Amino acid sequence: MTVGARFTKWGLGLFIFGIFLLLGPIGHYCIGANHNNGAMFMHNITLWWGCPWTLSVIFVQIGGLGMLALGLTQLFIDRFSTGSSSPGTPLALSFCIIGVLGVWLVGFPGYFVYDHIWPSFYYSPVPTGKNAWLLGQGLFVVVYFFGAIMAFNSERHALDTISA
Repeated sequence: MTVGARFTKWGLGLFIFGIFLLLGPIGHYCIGANHNNGAMFMHNITLWWGCPWTLSVIFVQIGGLGMLALGLTQLFIDRFSTGSSSPGTPLALSFCIIGVLGVWLVGFPGYFVYDHIWPSFYYSPVPTGKNAWLLGQGLFVVVYFFGAIMAFNSERHALDTISA
């Protein structure tokens, strides 16, 4: 299976997984928070509209769509190249997969770990917990970004040879 096909398959799968993950924030809104929100949190309710998992769910969906676009571009290159195109970069695919799943692991199930360490860190001003949690997700966003840039550069060079 080509790298383009694998990017496409993973991208579609992660996008669909992201749709499934929307049940978490929906349940959170229906049931409510585990902790007292407090006045400070209610004052800053725009923080993802009160659900701690929104950031990770959105990233899984958008990351999956990005991988889908990269995969379809690579499949286009494979189809129309004269044999001189780049075969794609499996390392870029690995970085993208690790990035998307890492954001989800830290942001969604990891939320409960962070909440155990820093109770109510999301709903009350516990900057250490909130910053650690957000930086953990940010690290995996950077991993995804590097993978996407690697794939983009590979595809850009291959497209240049097709159009030449």
